[in-house]
Amino acid sequence: MQPGSFDLVGTIIYEIDHNAYQNVFYNGTIEVTGPGGLLSVESVFLFCLGVALLGLLGFWIRGQIQNLSKKTKRAPKSKVEVGTPTTNASKDEWLQGTAYTQSQSNKLKKKK
Repeated sequence: MQPGSFDLVGTIIYEIDHNAYQNVFYNGTIEVTGPGGLLSVESVFLFCLGVALLGLLGFWIRGQIQNLSKKTKRAPKSKVEVGTPTTNASKDEWLQGTAYTQSQSNKLKKKK
């Protein structure tokens, strides 16, 4: 809306017992002015949004540059030892009489 002077008429229309009535509650001139200050909520929001979008764009460009500059050669994977399996029964003495030794004996029977 342009700054300036405007005539404002406020009217209320209502109905009572099927009869229409109309009353004017304001009739006068109002003054519309331009934006007051340099800093408004809208300008702060737009500034923060712009900074956030520029930051995201910068992170995306940085990631693209890093992907392009990576060498395609990769170091060979080294083997990782996960443990030494033992089949020596003397090392499993502490397990005698438990479910583990019974399942091991069942496995040996099935192999035969």
